[in-house]
Amino acid sequence: MVTPPVRRSALDLIGDTPLVLLDGPSRAAGCEIWGKCEFANPGASVKDRAALWIVRDAERRGALAPGGTIVEGTAGNTGIGLALVANALGYRTVIVMPETQSREKMDTLRALGAELVLVPAAPFSNPGHFVHTSRRLAEETPGAVWSNQFDNIANRKAHIEGTAEELWAQMEGRIDGFTCAAGTGGTIAGVGMGLKAHDEAVTIALTDPHGAALYNFYAHGELRAEGSSVAEGIGQSRITANLEGAPIDTQFRISDDEGIAWVGRLLQEEGLCLGLSSGINVAGAVALGRQLVAAGRKDARVATILCDTGFRYLSTLFNRAWLEAKGLRVFPWLA
Repeated sequence: MVTPPVRRSALDLIGDTPLVLLDGPSRAAGCEIWGKCEFANPGASVKDRAALWIVRDAERRGALAPGGTIVEGTAGNTGIGLALVANALGYRTVIVMPETQSREKMDTLRALGAELVLVPAAPFSNPGHFVHTSRRLAEETPGAVWSNQFDNIANRKAHIEGTAEELWAQMEGRIDGFTCAAGTGGTIAGVGMGLKAHDEAVTIALTDPHGAALYNFYAHGELRAEGSSVAEGIGQSRITANLEGAPIDTQFRISDDEGIAWVGRLLQEEGLCLGLSSGINVAGAVALGRQLVAAGRKDARVATILCDTGFRYLSTLFNRAWLEAKGLRVFPWLA
């Protein structure tokens, strides 16, 4: 019997997440597809990692003093991670979020004691965009630091030093490909850089939802978006500081419908309740696996990120009326 690890601090629970072999995606790809279970973090998402690294970096730089305030603009999960880290370290949090995000994220942030500021959804060029609003609030708040997750490279360092090293060890140095979507870009860039430091031959692929501009950027050198997506927390229209120098070898564009299909299969066939970003990531991993197999690497091993729990989307992704209103497939058990 293996003794479960012991942690001396709740913050030590962030990271060291399990890796699971995904049976259905592996059969679909013709090779091994592995999922990093980031929903096992205390805040139930991959964003806990960036939150911890950003706060610790601010402390080291002297930007965050005892009793200070952390301000951030987020689709929700980074705010949840920041609120938990802040609570553990004695800081206050102010979270700015688009009002289009799931009710569960809003309720969670309030329950954690964060001050929640909701703003209308707007393009990044609009001064009312949630990122710009959070920056202004940080400037106006005494003793506050703006965590700036999109352009603060402490974000990607969390994945260079943490996620990539964990994956390399868990897969015993036998990893042929890694893919995930980009929101801030911290995960794809950081894991890519970390894995490439071990083996340049690892293929790093961007999995982009419709409505984002990065697929066209990496495929054709032009930031141009096509279509739209209801996925929360992923999809980017610019090259953030975290994305600068990201070692992207190839790219895939995945529809919401394909992502939802995998969310449904993973739930019904494997007992994993995940959000849409995870479904899109898994679809991208299957595409990458097929590409590697077609190139003759029949024993390829591909990893991706299972970003967060589906319990965070009960009012949206797992709600029949919401799915029908968006023109998306309804899971059979909801119909």
